Amino acid sequence: MQSLVLLVIANGMAACYSLIQGARCLVSIVRGGVLVSRPLAWAIFSCDQVMAYIVISAVAAAMEAALIGKYGQPEFQWMKTCHLYKRFCAQAGGGVACAIAASVNMVGVALLSAFNLFRLYGNGNGTGGKATGGK
Repeated sequence: MQSLVLLVIANGMAACYSLIQGARCLVSIVRGGVLVSRPLAWAIFSCDQVMAYIVISAVAAAMEAALIGKYGQPEFQWMKTCHLYKRFCAQAGGGVACAIAASVNMVGVALLSAFNLFRLYGNGNGTGGKATGGK
């Protein structure tokens, strides 16, 4: 069940990254600044994408291991184990369900960062949506 260990590590990394991003947003709110820097927006977008993909891949691996434990794989002579370890399987199922919810939230965060990045390219004149004055 190394995939469950991988799932815990991936979710821990995502939680730490989310805390850092939350602190960055809090500092931005206190200072009154808004995200207008394209390089920073690209960095945040890239990190959000990486975190989302890491969490989704860890959930997929853990779900595969959980399903093999639940139903077995007779072709490879892997037997069902959930009838032997019912409580563990129930807790692992709850953990995988929570990880699925976390991965859906990470995808939502990645979508928001994509929106914030590409709105900087909104009007095509490179000003990030701000009026430049003049004619």
